[in-house]
Amino acid sequence: MAVTHKIGRRKTAIARVYLSEGTGEFAINGRDYKEYFPTEILQYKITQPFQLTQTLGQYDIKVSTYGGGVTGQADAVRLGISRALVSINEENKAQLKPEGLLTRDPRMVERKKYGQKKARKRFQFSKR
Repeated sequence: MAVTHKIGRRKTAIARVYLSEGTGEFAINGRDYKEYFPTEILQYKITQPFQLTQTLGQYDIKVSTYGGGVTGQADAVRLGISRALVSINEENKAQLKPEGLLTRDPRMVERKKYGQKKARKRFQFSKR
């Protein structure tokens, strides 16, 4: 099997996921995923697609991620892995879609407008 390449995004984080058959090695930016994402919640997010499809330890994963914060990167990696698993086996879509793992979260930070303090906050109004 050749290497499957998919991209996942969340906020301003982008993750390029390379999936190939192997022994379950998992590297993110050249580091182990447990070292890159130290909290249990983020580690669970990343392994969730494999647990739902019962393919944990069957693929070697190499991820290149940049931009955004730690949580955004974890969600981007999860989306990339989910897309890669569906492209390898179309039957995985039945397990991943109901959990919302194939949906790209569209929420982004609203831009700051001119003449205002922040995106929605205004400068204090003085009537007199």
